[in-house]
Amino acid sequence: MTVSVFPAPALASSGEPVNPWVATAYLISGILFILALRGLSSPESSRAGNRFGMLGMLIAVVTTLWTHSIASLPEIAVAIAIGGAIGFFTARKIAMTDMPQLVAAFHSLVGMAAVLVAAAAYLNPAAFGLLIPSDPLIDADTGQLVDMVINPVSRVEMALGIAIGAITFSGSVIAFLKLNGNMSGAPIMLPLRHVINLGTLAAILGLTAYFTIDQSPWVFWTIMGLAFIIGFLLIIPIGGADMPVVVSMLNSYSGWAAAAMGFTLGNTAMIITGALVGSSGAILSYIMCKAMNRSFISVIAGGFGAEAASTDGAAKIDRPWKRGSAEDAAYMMKQAEKVIIIPGYGMAVAQAQHALREMADLLEEEGVEVKFAIHPVAGRMPGHMNVLLAEANVSYDKVFELEDINSEFAQADVAFIIGANDVVNPAAKTDKSSPIYGMPVFDVEKAKQVFFIKRSMGGVGYAGVDNEVFYMDQTMMLLSDAKKMCEEIVKAL
Repeated sequence: MTVSVFPAPALASSGEPVNPWVATAYLISGILFILALRGLSSPESSRAGNRFGMLGMLIAVVTTLWTHSIASLPEIAVAIAIGGAIGFFTARKIAMTDMPQLVAAFHSLVGMAAVLVAAAAYLNPAAFGLLIPSDPLIDADTGQLVDMVINPVSRVEMALGIAIGAITFSGSVIAFLKLNGNMSGAPIMLPLRHVINLGTLAAILGLTAYFTIDQSPWVFWTIMGLAFIIGFLLIIPIGGADMPVVVSMLNSYSGWAAAAMGFTLGNTAMIITGALVGSSGAILSYIMCKAMNRSFISVIAGGFGAEAASTDGAAKIDRPWKRGSAEDAAYMMKQAEKVIIIPGYGMAVAQAQHALREMADLLEEEGVEVKFAIHPVAGRMPGHMNVLLAEANVSYDKVFELEDINSEFAQADVAFIIGANDVVNPAAKTDKSSPIYGMPVFDVEKAKQVFFIKRSMGGVGYAGVDNEVFYMDQTMMLLSDAKKMCEEIVKAL
């Protein structure tokens, strides 16, 4: 075997000077991503925010394609065409009620992309410029590196990228299956789950540290395998009531995975974008946990609603309650001065948002003040109800968050609850033994009249807790499909 010294490829990630035009383009795309997030903080500016994000991504993609040196442009074009076609037709087919599981599925793809990039970088570090800054030995006959020593810093980045990516992938797959109904939405409790989870996480961190001194394949692939396992173990004990937080959390994970791979590839745009997604997802997860009076650690530990499910399990239908009709609701709301509508996941399942908006329009024509109240964790993902109401062309200025409208229920003539349950449950304020105790909820019991649409009295919300609102003197239960009931109210109006 003839051995000669051959310099490693000179790439930006290996310390070579970066083209100033490339750095400027990535900086501009990063600024546009920040402006996109800023725009998305308000419904009025969300369209502009989306445009900023699209423009920033266009600049980043074009710049990367212009400067790449690994794959040919035809190969990349084919990959973009395949992925774009799948994304386009999937988005066209998907119903708004299935949007949470679609988001979870897309998060899984981001995680798998991070895993594949990390694996490619490990298998061919020279192509990524990850070798230590010395002249590696090259076999002059075969052109293969005899001794490939990866930069220890790059090894840490690689290990973190593949670990976070694998956790994101397997966790998102489980979230998708739960949201899509392929798995039970109830918490699945494994014996000694906390010990197993902590042990697996400790093993991943220990192997990541060991990987800096030993780049053996068994270390790398073991980290990946354990990360896939822990992603699965972390999500299966989480109940459906915590799914909005889980979706937000997985969004954050996908961002950190992308940022770690950005360091590995020496790509500034990936680092900026991943950090923005990761940090914003983490902040949103914190906001969601605060809205549920839950700590982030308790969500990760899982089991929300498990205690209640074992005791309540179903509504106490032997208690007295009043049944109303569409005509009752139409008459009472037509006479009202203020009606507050609280939508929930039941509205999404029934696709009742358009009929609901028509009902609200008719009431406003009669001089009734109509407002929509949105709880931070209503639905199955952050902003789920806002998106559905926007799809039905409900004006943004009629939609209010919990803290902005809760004080108005005392002056409301009617609280109209459509498919929501846990977010209006007074047990969160009165029952210290309830699993939702301390969670901020709407004060619907203060309204003069309450109409509550649900399919039957035999079920409860995702938290598995019976709702005292069902049995209040001023409550009339409208037992029907939400869309059908709204359409009947429209006819009665």
